[in-house]
Amino acid sequence: MYQAIVFLPLLGAILAAIIALGGARARFPGKAPPPGLSDGETHHAAHDDHAHEAHAHDAHGGHDGHGPAEPAAAGSRTAELITTTLLMISMILSWIAFVQVGFGHEGNVRVPIMSWIVSGDLKIDWALRIDTLTAVMLVVVNSVSAFVHLYSIGYMHEDPYRPRFFAYLSVFTFFMLMLVTSDNLVQMFFGWEGVGLASYLLIGFWYQKPEANAAAIKAFVVNRVGDFGFALGIFALFAMVGAVDLDTVFAQAPTLTGKTMWFFGYHPDALTIICLLLFMGAMGKSAQFLLHTWLPDAMEGPTPVSALIHAATMVTAGVFMVARLSPLFELAPNAQTFVTFIGATTAIFAATIGLVQNDIKRIVAYSTCSQLGYMFVAMGCGAYSVGMFHLFTHAFFKALLFLGSGSVIHAMHHEQDIRHMGGLKDRIPFTYIVMVIGTLALTGFPLTAGYFSKDAIIEAAFVGKNPMALYAFTCTVAAALLTSFYSWRLVFKTFHGEPHDRQHWKAAHESPMTMLIPLGFLAIGSFLAGLPFKEFFAGHGVEHFFRESLTFAKTNTVLEDMHHVPLHVALLPTAMMVIGFVISWYFYIRRPDIPVELARQHSFLYRFLLNKWYFDELYEIIFVRPAKWIGRELWKKGDGWLIDGFGPDGVSARVLDVTRNVVRLQTGYLYHYAFAMLIGAAAFITWFMFSAGIH
Repeated sequence: MYQAIVFLPLLGAILAAIIALGGARARFPGKAPPPGLSDGETHHAAHDDHAHEAHAHDAHGGHDGHGPAEPAAAGSRTAELITTTLLMISMILSWIAFVQVGFGHEGNVRVPIMSWIVSGDLKIDWALRIDTLTAVMLVVVNSVSAFVHLYSIGYMHEDPYRPRFFAYLSVFTFFMLMLVTSDNLVQMFFGWEGVGLASYLLIGFWYQKPEANAAAIKAFVVNRVGDFGFALGIFALFAMVGAVDLDTVFAQAPTLTGKTMWFFGYHPDALTIICLLLFMGAMGKSAQFLLHTWLPDAMEGPTPVSALIHAATMVTAGVFMVARLSPLFELAPNAQTFVTFIGATTAIFAATIGLVQNDIKRIVAYSTCSQLGYMFVAMGCGAYSVGMFHLFTHAFFKALLFLGSGSVIHAMHHEQDIRHMGGLKDRIPFTYIVMVIGTLALTGFPLTAGYFSKDAIIEAAFVGKNPMALYAFTCTVAAALLTSFYSWRLVFKTFHGEPHDRQHWKAAHESPMTMLIPLGFLAIGSFLAGLPFKEFFAGHGVEHFFRESLTFAKTNTVLEDMHHVPLHVALLPTAMMVIGFVISWYFYIRRPDIPVELARQHSFLYRFLLNKWYFDELYEIIFVRPAKWIGRELWKKGDGWLIDGFGPDGVSARVLDVTRNVVRLQTGYLYHYAFAMLIGAAAFITWFMFSAGIH
C-alpha cells in the first residue's frame, strides 16, 4: 500500500509525459516543435501581465485573430483522467494509512525499496519511512494534490499543453512524497531538489511570457542558496556521525552535545552549526524572511500551481524537515531561538506587505508566507506537533483560498486586480461562500480549523522558554490582527460594493463543476481539519499519536503549559481577528474614502509596503548587479581577452600571420630563389668559419 501511495503519482506523470510527447509529434511531424508556439498561433503575451491566464481559458480557444486556434493536444482528456484518478486513489490510500499508523498499532514502518549508494563508509538504502509524521504529510500532500488535479481539468480546459501540465503536477507530487517518506537525509535531499525542479517547470509553464521565465528562474536560484546550506548541513552531520540514515543520526545526536567543529577558523558548537545550516535550507524552501522573495513572484504560474506550491508541497517541506529533525533541534537551543526569531519576523513582515497588495493571488501568497512564519514559531518553541497541526489545517483553507481566487479570475475574464472587481457575490455565490469560509479559517474564527491551530501557536509562544518567545508572541498576535484586516479587505473589495468593471461583471459566471467540487471538499476540510484533530496534535493525546516520530523532551513542557495560559491570552487572537474585521469593514464598506486618504497622507509608508520593503531592489543592488558585472568581466576579459586571446584564438592568429608572411616569399621568380640560396650559402659559410675559430 505504501509503495502505491508514493509511486502512483509517478506512474501518472510518466503516462501523461508519453501522451504529451505523442501529441507534440502529431502536431509537428518530422521536426521539433518551436518553443511553446502552436501552428499559426501567436500568443498574446504582450497584451497584459496575465495574458497566459487568458490563454488557458479563452472562450475562443486562444484564437487571437492572427491564425487558427490550436486544437488541444491529442490525448489531453486521457492524461487528465489518468493522473487525476491515480491521485484520487493515492489520496484514499493515504487516509487509510493515516488511520492505521496514527490510531492503530502499526507504529513506525520501514519499507525497503533497494540499495542505492555504497561508497566507502557511505551506505544508503532507498526505503520508505512510514510513521505518524509521514502519514500526516501523505494526507496533506495527496489530498490537496488530488483536488488540484481535478480543479485543473476545468481551469486549464483550453490550454493545448494540458498533458505536459498534468505530468508536471504529478511529478511535483511524487517528489514531495519522496521527501516526506525519506528514511535518510540524502533521499530527503533528492525529494528536496525534485520539488525545486518541478516548481521551476510549473512556475514557468507559460514560458513564452518573460515574467513567468523570470519568476521560475528566481524561485530556482533563491532556493539554491537555501539548498546549499542544507547540503552543507548534511555533509557536516555525516562528518560528525558517519551516517546519514535518520535512526543512526538520532541515536548519535546526544553524543554531539558539547562537541565543537571547525567553521571558518572558529570552533562553535557542532549541533548549533549543523541545525542552522539545515534550517537555512528550510528558509529557502519555505520562503522565510531574507529568502522569501521568490514566493510572491511564483504567482506567474497557473493558479492550480500556486495552490499546490503554497498549500501542500514546496513551502511545507521546510516545516516538515525541522519537525522530522526535532531530535537534533531539541539539543541545539540556540538554533531553536534563531528559528523562532525568523518565524516571528516572517509572520509580521509578510502580513504588513499583504495589507496593501492589489493582486488577488499575491495577497494570498503573502498570507502563506506569514502563516509559515507561525509554523516555525511553534517549531522554535519546541511545540513541533502544534506546528504540524497548523501545517495540516492551513493546507485545506489555503488551497481553498487559492483555488477560490482562480474561480474569481476565471469569472472576471482573467482580471486579478481586486480594485477592478466588486459586487461579485451576486454573480458567483458559491465561490463567494467558499472564499468566506476560507477567510474565516485563515483569520481564526471560532470552530474553524485555523482557530484551533493558530491560537495554539500563539499560546505556545506565550509559554515558550527560549529568549525569542516573547518577541514571537508579540509578532504573532500583531500578525493575527493584520491577517484579519487584509483577508477581509480582499473579500470586501472583490465581492461587495459596486462593480468597478460592469462589462466583466455582467459576463461573470460560476465556474464548471470540475472546479467547484474541489472547492466544496476543501471548504468542508477547513472546518473538519480542526476540532476533531485538536486532541491529537495539541492536546493530551499528542505523545501517543506521534509516538517516536517527534521528540518530546522531558525538559520541554510547552505542550503542557499551553493548557494553563491566562484567559486573556487565550482570547487575544480572537479579539485581534474581530478588531481586524471591524476595521476592514469600516474602511472598505462604510467609508471607502478613508484608505485612499491614508495612502495619500502616508505615501512613503504606502509605497514602502507596496514595494515589499524594497527587498527586490536591495538584492538587485547587493547581489544581482555585482554578479552580472563579475560574469560579464569574466566573459569579456577572462574568457574572451585572456583565454581565447592568448589561447586558441591567439595561436591561430599568429599561425595565420606567419603563413601570410611566408607566402609572400613565394614570388615565382627564379632570380629571387637564386638570391635566397646565395644568402643561405653565405650565412652557412660565415657560421662555419666562426664556429671553427671558437674551437
